[in-house]
Amino acid sequence: MGYDIDRRRFVKVTSAAGLVGLAGCTGGPTDEGSDGSSGDGSGDDGSGDDGSGGSDDGSGDGGDGESGDDGSEDVPATVGIVYSEGGLGDKSFNDAAQQGIFQAEEEFGIEYGESQPEGAGEVNDFQQRYANSTDPDYDLVSCIGFNQADALAENAPQFSDQNFMIVDAVVDEPNVASYVFREEEGSFLMGVLAGRLTETEFSAGAGSTDPDSTSVGFVGGKDTPVIRRFQAGFEAGVDYASGDVGVTTSYVGSYADPSGGQEAALSMYQSGVDIVYHASGATGVGVFQAAQEEERFAFGVDRDQSITEPEFSDVIVASMVKRVDTAVYQSISNVIDGEHRGGESTALGLEVDGVECVYGDEIGGDVPDEITAAVSDARDGIIAGDIDVPTKPGDT
Repeated sequence: MGYDIDRRRFVKVTSAAGLVGLAGCTGGPTDEGSDGSSGDGSGDDGSGDDGSGGSDDGSGDGGDGESGDDGSEDVPATVGIVYSEGGLGDKSFNDAAQQGIFQAEEEFGIEYGESQPEGAGEVNDFQQRYANSTDPDYDLVSCIGFNQADALAENAPQFSDQNFMIVDAVVDEPNVASYVFREEEGSFLMGVLAGRLTETEFSAGAGSTDPDSTSVGFVGGKDTPVIRRFQAGFEAGVDYASGDVGVTTSYVGSYADPSGGQEAALSMYQSGVDIVYHASGATGVGVFQAAQEEERFAFGVDRDQSITEPEFSDVIVASMVKRVDTAVYQSISNVIDGEHRGGESTALGLEVDGVECVYGDEIGGDVPDEITAAVSDARDGIIAGDIDVPTKPGDT
């Protein structure tokens, strides 16, 4: 789900001074508000140059959106969203969440506010400011990322009348709707694809496999339970595809360190790895850079990164798409319908297309049919319950 982002719609969000950028909203979660003027502008990938900021009408004042102070009653919901570490422009996890907001704006006409915390302390602060706000009064506060769980577990009981949702964690409170993903299932498919490709003499775009080496790699951002689910599924998928393929793993320690990602991936490629799968946010850009430099292949994550990172589409064979946008959009839709699923946890896996293996826009079509068939068969096996995918590395 989701659609292309109109550059005029994107609001640069500040956090250093505790400000929250608003798109099409009036006021904010604090009386400090946001001036809505981004200065340098932002495009659909968080790095635009059109110089526009503020609301769709270009006013950029953050206080006179298309509706709000005019007393309009046509807005079905006002949503605040607190992004995860790494912020917008990662062309991955956070940007996927934003797509859900954009779809809800397009389909329902919601208003929304956005914030990008720079640390754990700001996560707590932003959650509270949205919950405390009365101008506007937020119908839903969306908390993106497992790193917000501790703060939300404290804040949700304090603001019992506020609807919250969280992605990648379960917060057992009656006003919190929790959305988790079976990342291990999608990653298993990526492992099958990698394990089969590395044993094949394969060339496409700017990359090729080394016929003298059968090895693949995994680069993670921070070593957390969520990212270890990616690793566990990937390793299990590789092993399922072939017992002769080795997996090299490295954690960079950040979701916003492309140079660290590049260094980790270069080490892998130079040791004989053909394909590197990353689950590291913006750090993964460095993995793609290394793949091009060494003329090997890479797998993207969260979104189809052959499209969100088109300059690397000649080495991105596939991406493990994680429908964060679906979770955000669905939670907003539920609130609008008066059916907020507080106290419930929703798990999104292969069966409901919450995760999936998406072949690259440029070179994905070059993958041999027998390999895509093997990936498809594995998908069917997982959904049918014939394949048990581990959630921790080393489990069988």
